[in-house]
Amino acid sequence: MFHVVLFEPEIPPNTGNIIRLCANTGAQLHLIEPLGFAFDDRRLKRAGLDYHEFAPVQRHASLADFIRAVEPGRVFGFSTHARRNAFEVSFAENDAFLFGPETRGLSAELRQELGENLLRLPMRPLNRSLNLANSVAVVVYEAWRQLGFVGCE
Repeated sequence: MFHVVLFEPEIPPNTGNIIRLCANTGAQLHLIEPLGFAFDDRRLKRAGLDYHEFAPVQRHASLADFIRAVEPGRVFGFSTHARRNAFEVSFAENDAFLFGPETRGLSAELRQELGENLLRLPMRPLNRSLNLANSVAVVVYEAWRQLGFVGCE
């Protein structure tokens, strides 16, 4: 399936909602430290409910550690600063979707490293961004749709 990678997530309910999303779609969730909350935060558990058992979460000390451990096919980063539209990409099994911290997004350095693999979700002009959990859901479902919803009943 796909890898959802949250780089230094800050808001527990967003991460909890993404745990639930991954449980329901089969995506693998990876958290790049440091986290902006304790992993046992009650708000995280409340949003993720009892889905932790269906969506194992892997934590990594750095993005480089994630790449070494998982060896994803391609890493796509998502940013409002990107020029390339996410809906113009053909996703594949084992792709990784990288999302930055809620308050600051991916760094300029990381955005530059991603090059053509930096994508954006279309939005109306002059708006800041979508909620992190909503953005992840849009991307995961589009990628899953492209693969014919493999693993779905």
